[in-house]
Amino acid sequence: MRVIFVNPQGNFDSKDSRLSSHPDFGGQIVYVKEVAIAMEKMGVNVDIVTRRIEDPLWPEFSSKFDGYHGTNVRIVRIDFGPSEFLPKEKLWPYLGEFAKKMADFYKKEGLDFITTHYGDGGISGAMLSKYLKIPFSFTAHSLGAQKMDKLGVDEKNFSHFDEIYNFSARILAEGISMKYSSFNVVSTRMEQFEQYGHKLYRDYIDVNDKKFKIIPPGVNNRIFNSNPVDDKKIEEKVRSISGTSPLIIISSRLDPKKNHISVVKAYVKSPILRERYDLLIVTNGFEDPYNNKYDNEVIKEIIDFVIKNNLKSKVHFINIESQKDLASLYKVARRNNSFFVSMALYEPFGLAIIEAMACGLPVVATKNGGPTDIIRDGEGLLADPENLDEIKTQMEKLMDEELYMKISANGIKRVNTSYTWESTARGYLESIQNAQFEDFDIPSCFYTGRNFPPLFGKKQ
Repeated sequence: MRVIFVNPQGNFDSKDSRLSSHPDFGGQIVYVKEVAIAMEKMGVNVDIVTRRIEDPLWPEFSSKFDGYHGTNVRIVRIDFGPSEFLPKEKLWPYLGEFAKKMADFYKKEGLDFITTHYGDGGISGAMLSKYLKIPFSFTAHSLGAQKMDKLGVDEKNFSHFDEIYNFSARILAEGISMKYSSFNVVSTRMEQFEQYGHKLYRDYIDVNDKKFKIIPPGVNNRIFNSNPVDDKKIEEKVRSISGTSPLIIISSRLDPKKNHISVVKAYVKSPILRERYDLLIVTNGFEDPYNNKYDNEVIKEIIDFVIKNNLKSKVHFINIESQKDLASLYKVARRNNSFFVSMALYEPFGLAIIEAMACGLPVVATKNGGPTDIIRDGEGLLADPENLDEIKTQMEKLMDEELYMKISANGIKRVNTSYTWESTARGYLESIQNAQFEDFDIPSCFYTGRNFPPLFGKKQ
């Protein structure tokens, strides 16, 4: 059996180049890669299908084929659109070309099932499904309607945001993908009811539809685990930055919606936290932001706030550029009773959270989104990401050694029993076994890449 993972803006490569350093290179890349590898180990022929780029600034993505060492997972890069790198918002006009070229390729190769990822992958895979009469699944990872809500998009300002983010194309693509897929994959029940239940999707899907499959993602337990580590490089790097102080660690993409600043402000509000802990913010590609000026609004806001409160000696940045080094950081930090905080304004799932839990770091996580399904009583703590006092109070609780040890042990057990990539791949394969193709229609705008109907002006 051959299964493909369609992700036009993924830009996968054997070395995980650029991972987490660009908005198009986040947790979705890790998810697709790890599920593909786990599925291939179960005897399935697996391809990740993405876009080929010929751009001197992005040389990692220029070959037609690539793969991951030690696996038979194949990365297939299709030429479509301009040759240079384009952010995902600029790919919509070229997805019809992508689907047609995929169809030409797999008519020769043979194909049994299509998994699609994100809205652009969803509609590309839907067109491929229709070309080849092969069923497909849809995994949104995040949906456009929630992004519109966060940006405050309404009928008055819609045209401005639509020009930037292509919401007219994205919402329609997501709707078609969820409506005609054989099954829709969600990480949590909350994702199913809150995200897919948005009014913009009510003409496409019923949130009680049986084709929703709750299949949580996993962690790379080859790297993120509680096994002892003797990583002198990371240990010395941490010591040079913060000495031997216990740490409060923030590690997620430097994006305003990840809400780093609220953790910093909650930390500053607590004299006892400032006395006992240093705050450590993980970056990817940013070295010593105090002495280097970076065009990143998250870093700028944090530094301005820290300097204003005279806490430069307590709030640190560390450049971590690989998953292995990140896991080593967590394990080194666990040895001196550090903990992890993630206060995203909304978190569809929370892969970074379970990676920290797998290494034994207790977690204080946002209560908005997937973490409420991940973290049960005694496995971590939850807080309102917009309530500084609540964030502060939950962090202060982890100063209790007995609670700290309990949450650490329970977190490891929770991840090892519920969140592995093998269980994720198994969930996909169980659903694939029952999938059948049923014909459907796709608006011509996706084939031509032009004249997407405006989202506002139709019934909502």
